Amino acid sequence: MAIKTYKPTTPGRRQMTNVDYSVLSKDAPEKSLLTHVKKHAGRNSYGRITVRHQGGGNKVKYRIIDFKRTGKQDMPATVTSIQYDPNRSAFIALITYEDGTKSYIICPEGVSVGDVVVAGAAADIKPGNTLPIENIPVGTFIYNIELHPGKGAQLVRSAGNSAQLMAKENGYAQVRLPSGEVRLIKLNCVATIGVVSNGDHSNVSIGKAGKKRHMGVRPTVRGSVMNPCDHPHGGGEGKSPIGRPGPVTPWGKPTLGYKTRSKKNRTNKFIVKRRNDA
Repeated sequence: MAIKTYKPTTPGRRQMTNVDYSVLSKDAPEKSLLTHVKKHAGRNSYGRITVRHQGGGNKVKYRIIDFKRTGKQDMPATVTSIQYDPNRSAFIALITYEDGTKSYIICPEGVSVGDVVVAGAAADIKPGNTLPIENIPVGTFIYNIELHPGKGAQLVRSAGNSAQLMAKENGYAQVRLPSGEVRLIKLNCVATIGVVSNGDHSNVSIGKAGKKRHMGVRPTVRGSVMNPCDHPHGGGEGKSPIGRPGPVTPWGKPTLGYKTRSKKNRTNKFIVKRRNDA
């Protein structure tokens, strides 16, 4: 994978970089696996903005991804094409099973058109194959990890990420997540072998404000440049300190490093090591 640069024809183009999409197939998206996405611009059912800085953006359709891989157990599937997905940072692969059924999966690094992938307990340990964690050797890099058996993958799905299987004991596996957190996951949950594709996604320079608008992201304004009636950080002559023990949101709640996870969270018992522990 390579990073594509542009000739500096405009100030925005001078800084802009992008992923080289020449590695992708030129096939159109599979129509049977497309569905409409309704935009809400960060508003709830009352029409009030509950998530700021959302709105606009290009019209996109959602690609239905198979996060479970349980429908065609032990049936080989051939990778038909590797495609761009506007809804996620990773590339997706269109696979066709022996009976003609098609589905999308998140594409791992090293998988190309014509490769065969399998989901099942007896599958080989190679990129793109999905197995129960109890059947995966310790030390293997995995992604698309289930938290609850049969619910579908919830962890490690974004570009360039992978987790590592550290140990297996007492019905649970210890998995080191990309954040550094080590977490217990049931052995009968499934995961996919490999590393998520498009690892250069994190190296892309957006280049211009308009590109963020195309993504549906509206401008963000710092609280320190607002008036005191608009934000607790606002006001003062020139650049002023926030005048508080720590930074807060526009509504006065602590933020920027303030821990919001409940100390009584029922899933705390599954965390072996926190991501920020030494």
